Amino acid sequence: MPSDCDDATRVYHFDLKPLLLIPELHMRKIADDSIDLTIGRYFKMLSKFLEMEPVISEALKKFAANDADQKDWKVIESVISLFKDLGIDKNMTDFYAISNARGKGDHRLAAFHAHSVEQSFADFFAKVISAKITKKPENFTDSKTPLTTCIRIMDEEEANRKLLILTVDDSPAILEAVAAVLSDEYKIFKLPKPTMLENVLKQVNPELFLLDYQMPELNGFELIPIIRSFEQHKETPIVFLTSEGTIDNITAAISLGACDFIIKPFHPEQLREKVAKHIVRKNNLR
Repeated sequence: MPSDCDDATRVYHFDLKPLLLIPELHMRKIADDSIDLTIGRYFKMLSKFLEMEPVISEALKKFAANDADQKDWKVIESVISLFKDLGIDKNMTDFYAISNARGKGDHRLAAFHAHSVEQSFADFFAKVISAKITKKPENFTDSKTPLTTCIRIMDEEEANRKLLILTVDDSPAILEAVAAVLSDEYKIFKLPKPTMLENVLKQVNPELFLLDYQMPELNGFELIPIIRSFEQHKETPIVFLTSEGTIDNITAAISLGACDFIIKPFHPEQLREKVAKHIVRKNNLR
């Protein structure tokens, strides 16, 4: 049974997508195990967690310094059941280890466990905070809707989503030509300024990159390390669109992590075939 969260001073709304991407938060399992758990109830429990965070962090700090008292122990114990109801398995296990060590009178072991989880707990809290939204969106699901239903709807939408291709070229004509060929089947993000790529990748998550080779300021080769610096793009396919398809260029690009070349001017069918060969759907909800 979910914990009683009626004492939360404010109920926040959250964006479900980033919540589902938090590895420490096992929402799918909780939704499947508690089929009557509504999205409103789940958000209420998360709201209580946000309200309690300063007290929890202070208790952790005192335990880590071997300066905790009975009140701090009760804070740790009280939050364990909430973590269980929210599906915060890792933190629940860590906090139980602190509580168990304190219960056995082993203060040094409790301090050790508390010190080892301080940063991971802070990182987890930051992820939850980043999913909090300040204004209820227009398409917000009714709070009485079961959480499992919300997740199922999002999964269905994700399965039907057009795959995203980010194409970088300083030629507007090439960008438009790529979009004309591929936009019926894929979502195309057109980027004419290669220097903006890093900022763009903080906002969008492509399934494939089409890069021009020769561009001012940054060429296609120089964009590859920028792409690979993002954890989610360590293996995202990169295809070069270029009029300079020499053996040396091809070898250099592949050594840097590109998977293919398309020579300009390209034939529409060749572009479709190359993209279809390399593009891989990233499930953005798992």
